[in-house]
Amino acid sequence: MSKTTRLLKKIIIYTISIISLLVISGYVYLYILPKGPKITETAPIENGKDSFVMYAYKTSERKTIKVWTYKPQDWKTVNKIVFVMHGGGRNADDYLDAWVKIAKTNNFLIVAPEFANKFSKYTTNDYQEGNLFTFFGVKNPKEEWAYTVVENIFDRIKAVNTISNKTYDIFGHSAGGQFVHRMVLLMPESRIGTAIAANSGFYTFPNANLNFPYGMENTGLELDSDLAKAYKKDLVILLGALDNDPNLGTFRTTDLAMEQGANRLERGTNFYNANKESEEFNWHIDTIKNVGHNYKEMSKSAVKWLIN
Repeated sequence: MSKTTRLLKKIIIYTISIISLLVISGYVYLYILPKGPKITETAPIENGKDSFVMYAYKTSERKTIKVWTYKPQDWKTVNKIVFVMHGGGRNADDYLDAWVKIAKTNNFLIVAPEFANKFSKYTTNDYQEGNLFTFFGVKNPKEEWAYTVVENIFDRIKAVNTISNKTYDIFGHSAGGQFVHRMVLLMPESRIGTAIAANSGFYTFPNANLNFPYGMENTGLELDSDLAKAYKKDLVILLGALDNDPNLGTFRTTDLAMEQGANRLERGTNFYNANKESEEFNWHIDTIKNVGHNYKEMSKSAVKWLIN
């Protein structure tokens, strides 16, 4: 073996070792090590603004999640509970603030989970794509889906506050809109009453030949039977008529995303039309005049779908 060959072999082995170490370290840091804020003592939700931290999963204590709440003084059990899902900025407290006046006027209990992630500018799998897969493409158990976390929060709220509500409503804007429509598609057994997906950046289409998150090929779901269940849910695709500028917010421009439409308004309309041929179809589409990619204005426009 020549000196050049030996040197090349050493370089290849060294490179593979470094890459393997980085991948393993990244996986351990992102998915194995405990992360999230410190757990808070179990206590009933206070009137006004409040928050608590709980374990995200029922089967593991390695991840926690902070949950922001707003409860009007006159709220009582069986009054509406509305989950509000933040955008890609992971700013749940800001979204909560946008719903305070709405909550006071309509006597809603607002629940705003905060899916914190230091790498949120680079990773979307853990939140708007539901955590079905790790950053490296490995499947997660359903117990660790982000949609399951919402169900776990609802269980916690019911147990700690002696709430008898059997369902909750859910609103999400932008990345939160992605979260909401995918939760309806992928977990139709969830206890959602009305779901509102506002100004989503891109969608998961009912296509068995496209990989998730663009399609449903690798989700493990039965396309016909599971979609039939999803179509029975009360889902509103809420679109801003002026949300036709791809330069607003974070806008995905991959080839598969661009096939859905040139902007969010087109993509939402195309998504709705791609699903509406089902015999039993309980979804709606609502386009709001004079509103663009604005979560505060879209939140106000969502109320009519929650009080009907």
